[in-house]
Order: sequence, then structure tokens, then C-alpha cells
Amino acid sequence: MAAETDKQTKKGLPQRGKKGPGNLRATSLRLLAIMRPYRLRLAAVLLAILGSSGAAVASSYYLKPLFNNYILPFVGQQNPDLSGFARLMALMGGVYLLGAACTFIYNRVMLVISTNTLAQIRRDMFRHMQSLPLKYFDTHPNGEVMSLYTNDTDALHDVLSMGLPQLLASAATLLGVLAAMLFLSPTLTLLVLLMLALMLLAVRLIGRRSGYYFKRQQAAIGSLNGYVEEMIGGQKVIKVFQHEAACKQDFDRLNQELCQASTNAHTFANILMPVMMNLSYVHYALTAVLGAVLAVYGWLDLGTIAAFLQLTRQFAQPVTQISQQFNNVLLALAGAERIFALLDEQPEQDEGQVQLLHEGGQWQWRQADGSLRPVRGEVRLENVTFGYTPEKTVLHNVSFYAKPGQKIALVGSTGAGKTTVTNLLNRFYDIEQGRILYDGIDIKQIKKADLRRSLAFVLQDSHLFSGSIRDNIRYGRLDATDAEVEEAARLANAEGFIRQLPQGYDTVISGDGGNLSQGQRQLLTIARAAVANPPVLVLDEATSSIDTRTEALIEKGMNRLMEGRTVFVIAHRLSTVRNANAILVIEGGQIIERGDHADLLRQKGRYYQLYTGLFELS
Repeated sequence: MAAETDKQTKKGLPQRGKKGPGNLRATSLRLLAIMRPYRLRLAAVLLAILGSSGAAVASSYYLKPLFNNYILPFVGQQNPDLSGFARLMALMGGVYLLGAACTFIYNRVMLVISTNTLAQIRRDMFRHMQSLPLKYFDTHPNGEVMSLYTNDTDALHDVLSMGLPQLLASAATLLGVLAAMLFLSPTLTLLVLLMLALMLLAVRLIGRRSGYYFKRQQAAIGSLNGYVEEMIGGQKVIKVFQHEAACKQDFDRLNQELCQASTNAHTFANILMPVMMNLSYVHYALTAVLGAVLAVYGWLDLGTIAAFLQLTRQFAQPVTQISQQFNNVLLALAGAERIFALLDEQPEQDEGQVQLLHEGGQWQWRQADGSLRPVRGEVRLENVTFGYTPEKTVLHNVSFYAKPGQKIALVGSTGAGKTTVTNLLNRFYDIEQGRILYDGIDIKQIKKADLRRSLAFVLQDSHLFSGSIRDNIRYGRLDATDAEVEEAARLANAEGFIRQLPQGYDTVISGDGGNLSQGQRQLLTIARAAVANPPVLVLDEATSSIDTRTEALIEKGMNRLMEGRTVFVIAHRLSTVRNANAILVIEGGQIIERGDHADLLRQKGRYYQLYTGLFELS
């Protein structure tokens, strides 16, 4: 995006990971709504979790009849009848197998559900992202957006596939254990409830600190990932200015912040388990002592004590798992809330009804009433005032026109508002005051896709995509034939270097065209515009990365490309705009001079100073 927007759009960037989900209930319900197509599978998961937890509780409860009915009565007998004992052991074995099968089922099914759910979320995010206005990407760093597809979706996947089932299983097991304990001995259950209160207090104190540092860890991960992505993209600049040492220091600082937050988070998380285990040992010992006292006085039998002690051993684990998974669930839901924030971003509004038609080699506007109007390429700005933010206006009451087939040049200092004009032409942003007419039609009445189809841009940033050279040129018009692609390359004088490549037009470009020179990349973007064959052409510093020799080679082709089209040229190199029909000098968001090259030189104003070197563009 243009440099003039950077300072204005960086204010108020969203902060990642500073807190949990703002609305836990709404986020959870929305996530469940996405999982609605899998409701039958979710019901099966819930039944399997209940079966697994029930089997775990039942296997401990069976110790009571095992002791009371078979083990204690058989003590001292010479030939006891073990048939009942064998049946009970077989029943317990079946319960264990059922529990194992249910555990496998709910883990496997949840893995399928979570994988498909996250695939759908990523699909929704990417599709919605394509409909967002450019302002969203100006105000959100690339690393921030990428973290939605990586950190947040990964955390959500882990919780859906493992954390949530474990949380539900632990809750079901805990309730089942408490119910069984209450059935076996209400007296011993009172001791359990006292220990539960003590455990929950420990979970609250330790878990709060752990959750705080886990949130800081997520924030640090987002910052580190964004920094690494930025440094990878700027390696050439880093090396040119010998900034490696400073980059290492910045990385070490961010990495240390992540290390510290991660260490603290896992320290408290790892403390929780030993604390809970030791409390469970104390609980077990107290239960054994109290149970022995009750047995001595005949208030409890040994089978009940054995079953209760086994349930006591099962009691601490689900409490610990619930506390650990609850933090993970909160963090995942915070990530889900950020994902939903992207999905809730308002897409570009398009109230236009005028469509662009290209039939029989002619461009035409089809208006709302069905009438047709030829596309001539006449552009007019009338009293346009615009600012990227309300507090700073970039353009002040700008008016000018371009007749069909004219070449209009915009020159001026960086940040003067030149690129802003082109951003408004294709409605990347909408103006607050004034209007822009295209062939006499307010551009707000033209469908955005059709408006942008009628314009071709050659930008200073020669962005290329992974794929062949042929595919990159065809990006200007996806239905272009191979012959049209090659003709566009010849028009831009790009064919010479393309033919010298190992695979010619089928040579694969990697890393945004890293295996090509800057000038070659720029030639391909010019060819991309040529294949689009639009009525209006915008060249935003299109030749800034091309040497004078290459510029001379393409000048003839560019003239052919511009023939019969309305052309807007933004240039610092004033030699490229001498043949423009009109040159507009923009400073401070206002047009201070206008005229052709000869007129402006005679005026001996700012353009004269720029051209003769008395004043330099900054």
C-alpha cells in the first residue's frame, strides 16, 4: 500500500493474546453452530464419554462385591466354589474392554470432527478475507493475520480433538465417582468434599497464575512470528544496511520474552500436578484411617472400604485434568474469538448496478435500465476531499479530468496524495466529499468488480505469484490464450529475457520472483497489464525499478500499450512524463500546477524547479 497511508493506518492495532474470550458463552455457541453438521457424531461422542467414565467408576465399585461375596467368605475354605468369582471377574473384564472401546471411539470421532471443523473455519476465513476492503489489510499486520491461520487454529484443533473430550470425560468421571462414593459411604464422602474444596483452592491459586502466563505466551508467539515473517521478507534490506546484529538483538529480546512467559506458564502448570497428587495421597491416607476406624466399630465392611479407596485414587486425576484443560479451552476460545472477529469484519460494500461488457472487441457499460453506453475512458474528479482517518485529510478539494486517450501524469513529493488518487479510482477507499465520474457515471454506481476490470495497474511493487511466467502474465486475464500471453510479453518487450530462460514461458518463479531481476519482474507486471487489455491504464512508478536502457527498450511497447487508452502515470522520474497531455503537480493534497511539459517549464514554478534540479522530490 502507499507509504502515505502507513502512519495513518497503524494506529489502534489489535493486541493479541492479552485476555481470554470477551464473551465465553457467545463464542462457544457460535463454535457449536459450526459443528452442527456433526451433531449425530457429537451425540455418539457424548455417549462414548459416558460409557468410558461409567466403566471406570463401575470397575472400582465391583471391588465391594468382590471382597464381600467372594474373597472374605472364601478365607479358610478348602475347596471354595469359584464359579461366581469367575463370572464377576469376567464381568469386570468386559467392563474394562467396554471402557477402552468407548475411549477409542470418542477420541477417534472427535479427531475427525475437529479436523473437518478446522478445515471449514480456514475455508470460511480465506473466502471472507477475499471480500474484505483493503483498509483491513492496511490496519492489520501480515503476521497478525497469519497467526489466525496458524496459532489460533492449531490451539482450537488441539482443544477440539483432545482437550474438550478429556474435559468432558474428566467431569463425567468426577460426577460418577462422587455419586458412587455417596452411595457407598456418606460419612467418608464428607471427607472427600472437604478435600475437594482444598483441591479447588489450589487449582484456583495455581491455575490463575498459569493462565496469566499462558496468555502472555500466546501474545509473545504472535509477536515473534510477525517479526520473523517481516525479517524474512526484508533480508536484502537487512544485508544491504548491515543490520544483522540489530535484528539478532531484537529477535533475542522477543525470543527471551517468549521463553520467559513459556517457562512461567509451564512452571505453574507443572506445579499443579505434584500438588494435586500429594493432596490425593493425603486424602487417600485420611480415608484409609477413617475407614479403618469405621470398620472397627462395625459401621463399614471391608468391601466398601476397598471400593471407596479405589475411587479415592480415581478422584484427584479428573480434578487435575479439568483444571489443566480449562485454561487450554479458554485460550482456544480466545483464538476462536479472534477468528470470528475476522469473519465478522464487514465485507466491501458494493451498491453499484452498472456492469462492464466486452463483446465484439468493444467495451460497453450496461446501465441499470438495460441501456448500453460505450466505454470511452473519460475520468473526472470533482471537488474530491478524502482522508484515510478522520483526523487527517490527504486530498483537499481536488478536481481534474482526463479525456479519452489522454495521458495524465501526477508528480509531487512522497505523501503528497498521488497514489491516493489511484486508490480512489478503483474504490479501494470511498471518498467523503465530491465525486468521481467515469464516462459520466459516478463510480459508486458501477459494480466494483467491473470497475476494477476496466482498469489495469502496474505498481511499483512488482508482486509475482508462485507458478510459471505464463501463469503470472495470464493473471491479468485468466481466460487469455497462450498466443495472447506471448503477444502481451512482446508488447512489453519481456519476450527477450523470457526466451533465454531454461523453460521459457514455463519457467517456474519462486519466492515472489526471486530468481529474476527487479527489472525483469517489472516487465512481467507490465505484460500482465497488457494482457488484460483495459480501457484505462494506471502506471504507479512502473519504471522506477528499470534501468534507462531497459526503459528505452520498452518505451515503444509502452506507447503501443497506451495507444487509445486513458493513462494515469505517477512518476518521480520526470523524463517519463514529458510526453503527457497534462501534468498535475500535487503538494499537500492539492493540485498546485497543471499543464503540459512546455507550459509548466514556461511557468517556472515547482515543476520547473523539479525538472531543472533546483528542487528535489523527497
